[in-house]
Amino acid sequence: MGSEAQLPKWASEPCIMGIDEAGRGPVLGPMVYGCLYCAQSYQKTLSSLNFADSKTLKEEKREELFENLKTDESIGWAVDIIDPRELSAKMLKKNKINLNEISHESAMGLVAKVLNMGIFLTEVYVDTVGDAEKYKEKLSGRFPAVKFVVAKKADSLYPVVSGASIVAKVTRDRALREWILDETAENMHKNFGSGYPGDPETKAWLEHHKHMVFGFPSLVRFSWGTCTPYIKELAEVLWESDKMDEDSSCGKKQMKLIRFGVTTSKRKSEEIESSGKGHCKFFQARKLERLTHF
Repeated sequence: MGSEAQLPKWASEPCIMGIDEAGRGPVLGPMVYGCLYCAQSYQKTLSSLNFADSKTLKEEKREELFENLKTDESIGWAVDIIDPRELSAKMLKKNKINLNEISHESAMGLVAKVLNMGIFLTEVYVDTVGDAEKYKEKLSGRFPAVKFVVAKKADSLYPVVSGASIVAKVTRDRALREWILDETAENMHKNFGSGYPGDPETKAWLEHHKHMVFGFPSLVRFSWGTCTPYIKELAEVLWESDKMDEDSSCGKKQMKLIRFGVTTSKRKSEEIESSGKGHCKFFQARKLERLTHF
């Protein structure tokens, strides 16, 4: 039963949920968090469904198990797909958000989603990300009514997490297979291997698809250290709007004053803004002005 299906009859019973991810390490593609949930009374049956850590199963077996659990009315599941552009943007923004924080938020988002659906969650099993105890405290602080078990190798210890692992892995694999490259350069292809930094096929793909000005296609997590050696080879780009107009003494004077917390009068500032003086050439050439009222 997918996440958008009608609420199951067993939703009001005490339920358990497992959470796991796929694609944390690759330099290509999305990171996917998946969850699987069911009534506590279904645990014994769940153990007999041959779920296992998705990394230990062949692709054909994962696909088969995923199709089986999708048709099982006693099981619910959901995913959170985090785009590579979102990962890079968060990790490179001024107030950086590291991968552990992104992972925590994704997992908590799935818990909140299932609770908001009306599922009576009482226990959640999660593979550890970072310090296990701190992670558990964070989860319990957000959802005090739920018991959390945070453990290493949870996907091989608890069938409900093994099921979540399959959901996440199959979803990511399908996303990569069906990925449509936004870029339209010649000779682009999707023979990128596993997407992991150490994969020779992935390395060859990165080398072939780097652009001296535009960098990499949007499939690539450009915040990964794997990209650094390639980026060093790219052409340096100087943005026109990064520099003040060197011919505008007024602009330079205003910049220096602001450094010390001193500004011109409000009237003088408005005159400068409306005339375009103090702007770099980019704004002056296009006769762009700053608007404060619409």
